[in-house]
Amino acid sequence: MLVLWNLFATFFKIGMFTFGGGYAMIPLLQAELVERKKWTTDEEIMDYYSIGQCTPGIIAVNVATFIGYKLKKITGAVVATVGIVTPSIIIIIALANIITLYMANPYVAHAFAGIRIVVIALIADVVLGMRKKAVGNVFQGAVFVFALALLVAAGVSPAVVVVAAAVAGFVAGGRR
Repeated sequence: MLVLWNLFATFFKIGMFTFGGGYAMIPLLQAELVERKKWTTDEEIMDYYSIGQCTPGIIAVNVATFIGYKLKKITGAVVATVGIVTPSIIIIIALANIITLYMANPYVAHAFAGIRIVVIALIADVVLGMRKKAVGNVFQGAVFVFALALLVAAGVSPAVVVVAAAVAGFVAGGRR
């Protein structure tokens, strides 16, 4: 029961202090789940994010569900999922009417602009850290560069790029 409470509390805290969506949660997930709790590894977090990107739903919720399942099967998956979404539900309900009144306020608009900038910096920091662990050889580097080119320059759908990278990894792995 203590593990379940710990799962809920950890994901509640992550959900409470993260702005900017699933990718913005990466630094908190890495710090809490890998470094502090030792529930998972950097590589598993990357795998969970990859799978979460390919499956329906919100990435952060999918990752919470995967971690919960890893630790306590179905019950853990449910508890972690409820933990990560509860803060958002509470905040949205509490602020739904208030936020519409103050969004025209220039101070509030500037505050949100600052938050958006910090979220981009957080994501960039984690991506650079993950790159060092994910791109370990020439093939992986080539897949990274090609995927980035497809996404940025060619505007190819992320789903297509993820599937193509999975196929490339599968084919390359089969040759070894």
